[in-house]
Amino acid sequence: FSSRRRHTRCSGVSWARRCVQETGTWGIYTYLSNFQLQTRMELLTQLITGEFKHTYSHEEVHAYSQLINSMLKSEQGLEEYLPLDPDTENIFERLEDGVLLAHLIHKVNPDLIDFRALNTKKPLSVFKQKENLNLVISAAKATGATIISIFPETFMKNIKHMILGVIWQILKIWVLSQLNLQSSPYLVRLLNPGEEIKDLFKLPPEKLLIRWFNYHLEQAGTARRIKNLSEDVKDSECYAILLNQLCPSDCNKEEALSLEGDKRAEKVIDYSKKIGATSFTEPYHITSGNPKVNLLFTASIFNACPGLEITVTEEEHKEISVVIDDDVEGSREERAFRMYINSLGIENVYVNNIHEDIKDGLVLLKVMERVQPGIVNWKKVEQNPNNRFKQITNCNMVVDIGKQMGFSLVGIGGIDIVDGNKKLNLALVWQLVKKHTLQVIGGWNEEKLLQWVNEKSGGIKLKNFKDSQIKTSQVFFQIIDSINKDVVDHSIVQNGDSDQIIQNNAKYAISCARKLGATVFLLWEDIRDLNPKMIMAFMAALAQIEKGVHLETMLDPYEKEKKTE
Repeated sequence: FSSRRRHTRCSGVSWARRCVQETGTWGIYTYLSNFQLQTRMELLTQLITGEFKHTYSHEEVHAYSQLINSMLKSEQGLEEYLPLDPDTENIFERLEDGVLLAHLIHKVNPDLIDFRALNTKKPLSVFKQKENLNLVISAAKATGATIISIFPETFMKNIKHMILGVIWQILKIWVLSQLNLQSSPYLVRLLNPGEEIKDLFKLPPEKLLIRWFNYHLEQAGTARRIKNLSEDVKDSECYAILLNQLCPSDCNKEEALSLEGDKRAEKVIDYSKKIGATSFTEPYHITSGNPKVNLLFTASIFNACPGLEITVTEEEHKEISVVIDDDVEGSREERAFRMYINSLGIENVYVNNIHEDIKDGLVLLKVMERVQPGIVNWKKVEQNPNNRFKQITNCNMVVDIGKQMGFSLVGIGGIDIVDGNKKLNLALVWQLVKKHTLQVIGGWNEEKLLQWVNEKSGGIKLKNFKDSQIKTSQVFFQIIDSINKDVVDHSIVQNGDSDQIIQNNAKYAISCARKLGATVFLLWEDIRDLNPKMIMAFMAALAQIEKGVHLETMLDPYEKEKKTE
């Protein structure tokens, strides 16, 4: 297509018009018509001038603004931030100082941000604003969101498409938080014939949501099924059937199906409100087939009325408990390692459950390649490990490469990874995390890191990363002071070693580290319990900040650009 311009005598503007006409024949203009006029004109102007800029969906801005208004309406201290106006799109300016985003993340996980560390006294200096944004960006990573190439300047310079990407992930995590067997054991009703409960654990929340939707379509006796939350729901028919199945007395399927287009979508939205779903959706969100907004809408219906038999039998509870990790410390480590891997921004890698998602070896091989580029011979890798033999082949390769990298893998074989041996899996993944963490700060070992800690800790001398002095978090405050004396408010720090003081100081220390920009995945309980792995990783994160190194500097520049896109 581009070669045709060489045989024409069009000016730049004429050629741009030709491009618009041509793309219209491809159906692209039909897609653009779903945007508001402003977006269409921006695209045309950028095409003509050659100054193309990232665009964003005004539909999503509208939906996200309404949903945030609903989520945070009862929060105290947000009077100057809420309500957001979806028409003026003031969401971007309201997010600039990090306060609103902090409350949003706190809604998702109350343990990630200690509000005592948040700068709220107005006017905020640029420095204090950046501290807040560092805090919320690091906390967002700890929700499970993949945050790549996002910095305080992203919010301060109003880079809208990237800001929306962050907000979308946080909202998605929140609305899907109940779509797991730990929170909703009654999801066992979604098992297909021949499946076991462990098969449900393999499904990410988005796929569980679609399975739940199809379960109710099947129960309603319709032949309709959905494979996505865009094209398959834009006519609103499946929504009408779903809502009627969930609550026949309030949702008249025949009445909804007698309507068309926006009218039917409007009726479906009215029905969703009757069953208690969060109100943020507009008819055009459904009829345009916007996949993000429709996912949020469908999940809000599930959260309001799952429509599944709540009672779970004793036998089912036993089966679930076998699959769910009852090792509390191991479960916290799994969470931290999973989020660490997700923070690396490796293409096509997002881990929902380490023990399930590493079974075919591909994720581990990609992480090993990130830690030590060139170490994986991809010609020998089974790229489609769809059977046990291929999975064991890949996992044997993981073990062999691990030994090349100097890991201690005594008694670990590829079959252990495939079979989901939790203890051995965590031991392997920890060595990957540890190697990469120390590599980022200059290839240090634990002894060198401990030496650095003792040099920066203001006279506190640790013997190891399980030293009982760590419990009070005083060592963390000393190190943070050595990096930046203005971050810790020592009037907040408490002296003593009672359980409450240990908890308060640990939470505050983690938030202070995040204000510096440290990527932190440990929880306050890891400090209380003196978990040496998590504490070592925490110390290494502080060392990265002192050395001016972020994990993102380890990304390949081309991959960073792709992640930004």
